[in-house]
Amino acid sequence: MKKFVAARRVLPTSPFKARTEAPRKHFAVGDRVTHDQYGLGRAIEVEGDSDIAVLVDFGSRRERITQPYATMYKL
Repeated sequence: MKKFVAARRVLPTSPFKARTEAPRKHFAVGDRVTHDQYGLGRAIEVEGDSDIAVLVDFGSRRERITQPYATMYKL
């Protein structure tokens, strides 16, 4: 006789739930981006092989945005 074992349900408020890492954002030179604070812009330089920072031209200003790029999205 086989015993049926149900998978345990993980509650959303549990401190023991498995933590999943969000996928990293990657930008290339020439990508159109939007930033919550600065608005629309274009990536003009990418620092490092693993996208340490991105220099973005927002028209009236240039800003160096560092990881994790929480408020910047590729269009």
